[in-house]
Amino acid sequence: MNVSYKIGAGVIVSFLLGVCAANVLYAQAKPVGYIFVEIDVKDQDSYKKDFLPKAQALIKESGGKYLAGGFNKAVGLSGSPPPNRVVLLQFPDVDAVKAFYVKESKLEADTGDKYASFRAVGIEGVEQK
Repeated sequence: MNVSYKIGAGVIVSFLLGVCAANVLYAQAKPVGYIFVEIDVKDQDSYKKDFLPKAQALIKESGGKYLAGGFNKAVGLSGSPPPNRVVLLQFPDVDAVKAFYVKESKLEADTGDKYASFRAVGIEGVEQK
């Protein structure tokens, strides 16, 4: 019987260690990050040709996902009307949002500012229950 108690205790201890490890790993997970961008496009053809493909490649390279938006897709509910392009992007976490926006700012300065003006807001996601 002594062996049975040792095996039983080993199983219980292993289970508890597994539960504790899972809780620690879950607690370390960072919430997703979002970027909400308002874009006032002045030259739509040039924007689509020169800027948009580079921006889309940068989003994908940075681990981002395009969730919503586009040209004339936003509906104003209150306040000033939205610009002609609004975009919502999702990233793995807020650090990825910040890293993406550093690169995106350079792209906007090099190319995008010729065709549009930008306003971007980074948002930390909340835990979904």
